[in-house]
Amino acid sequence: MAPSKRKATAPPQTSRINGDPKTDKKRKTTTDAPLPTNPNASLDPLKTPHPFYKDSETHGIVLRKFYPSEMSNARAQAYNNNELPRPIETLYAALAETAALRKSLPVRQAVVHWFKMDLRLHDNRSLWLASQKAQEAGVPLICLYVLSPEDLEAHLRAPIRVDFMLRTLEILKRDLEALGIPLWIETYEVDELRREARLVKIFAEGDEKMVAEVVHDTCVVMPGALKSGSGGQYAVYSPWYRAWIKHVEENPDCLEIYEKPLPNPPSTKSKYAHLFTCPIPPAPENKNLPDNDETKARYRALWPAGEHEALKRLHKFCDENIGKYAERRDIPSVEGGTSKLSVHFASGTLSARTAIRAARDRNNTKRLNGGNEGIQRWISEVAWREFYRHVLVGWPYVCMNKPFKPLYSNITWSYNPTHFHAWTSGQTGYPIIDAAMRQVLSTGFMPNRLRMIVASFLAKDLLIDWRMGERYFMEHLIDGDFASNNGGWGFAASVGVDPQPYFRVFNPLLQSEKFDEGGEYIRRWVEELRDLEGGKLGGKGGWIHDPYGREGRK
Repeated sequence: MAPSKRKATAPPQTSRINGDPKTDKKRKTTTDAPLPTNPNASLDPLKTPHPFYKDSETHGIVLRKFYPSEMSNARAQAYNNNELPRPIETLYAALAETAALRKSLPVRQAVVHWFKMDLRLHDNRSLWLASQKAQEAGVPLICLYVLSPEDLEAHLRAPIRVDFMLRTLEILKRDLEALGIPLWIETYEVDELRREARLVKIFAEGDEKMVAEVVHDTCVVMPGALKSGSGGQYAVYSPWYRAWIKHVEENPDCLEIYEKPLPNPPSTKSKYAHLFTCPIPPAPENKNLPDNDETKARYRALWPAGEHEALKRLHKFCDENIGKYAERRDIPSVEGGTSKLSVHFASGTLSARTAIRAARDRNNTKRLNGGNEGIQRWISEVAWREFYRHVLVGWPYVCMNKPFKPLYSNITWSYNPTHFHAWTSGQTGYPIIDAAMRQVLSTGFMPNRLRMIVASFLAKDLLIDWRMGERYFMEHLIDGDFASNNGGWGFAASVGVDPQPYFRVFNPLLQSEKFDEGGEYIRRWVEELRDLEGGKLGGKGGWIHDPYGREGRK
């Protein structure tokens, strides 16, 4: 969720479900109150769980099957103080330690490209480099994808997103085979950055003496390349974006587009025939779509998979709608108001480089921050995704169920199951909230403006732990991306970067009136309100926004 520059008006400081005052609950926001004693506390404060760790485990926020208990604030602060190495630093150290050895090792029988969240041939830097190395050495290029059922569960992948990924792999496999390149799919467990560091060292120093190269490609500008005036990572978007623009303009190679890999030698298909027959596995049982052909057909019609569809959608949006993006992006009833490319960014079927180049090239100034306002704004929104990835690298504990400011772990949240169920099922009685939540259940998607509204409502009206909403989104969105999702929830709940807890509240009634004035979006998703008129609150037609009269009309 990328935040908006518009101001949000604060509602009353109590929350209601369907106007029932009995459910009102005050939020405890004191962060300096005495914390409960943890009987399991270690003498080492960096190994002691946070005093509220049981809440996060009881309510499914920290999955103890995969992760340790919620860390203490002291441990989170140790990352900020550079007392603990960040995962990216561990990886860089492993690369530096083995640099000379890796450079000295020759290419032997093949070069392997490991696909992760880069499921495309076009503008895939790592794949292109692997192809070039294979061509230079006169050996085949082999591609690998690792499917980890436990990883899908630990990272809360939505079934609709897993389905999209498997459909994309089918297309990727077909496109690679046309180039004589096999795609081998292996199933086992993975552990990301720390795993990468181990593999680099094991491959270079082990008996087999293999070279593992790690290629930066997810972001246009590599995390860590932009430094604030104090020499650290930016924690506020606006100055980060100015630095990002400056860096890209001074380093035009940041937007260099990479060609797809070159074909393998003809002998590859006979020599590695068994690799070409590797099937795409089915989704793990707990990540299957509902056993309903109509639902599956609807999802697949809404979200065609693969990089060809990504490029088609990108160019259609840039040709027809990007010029009006600034004025239409927040109106959920407008078809084509947004690009709906987030699913392709999240799955890696489209690179940010390609998207930004396509937008910039349609600008009469050929600049990232000049000319057409819609183009400028859309590029800025794509950059938000990158900003949140930079934040993850600089403050890795936000990947570990901690807020950006560790002190905000001490907020006492509600975990009311009735309220949470009303929110997830679209039964709160606030039409704009219910419409958005029902859209997610039906399509796996929600417009950005609505994501901010429903997140603010959960955290600041219902007072429910924002991390429950963060998890729910990841488990239901087809474009669920940890960095963007975590950053958006941190923004809406005022516990993330650049928090402004005292006035960043999205009043669902005024937001509804402003961005769905005629009620078209609400009527589309809230069937029981389709006969109500739309219009201004307090007026004859305003009932579509406030059918229960919370504005105090008689």
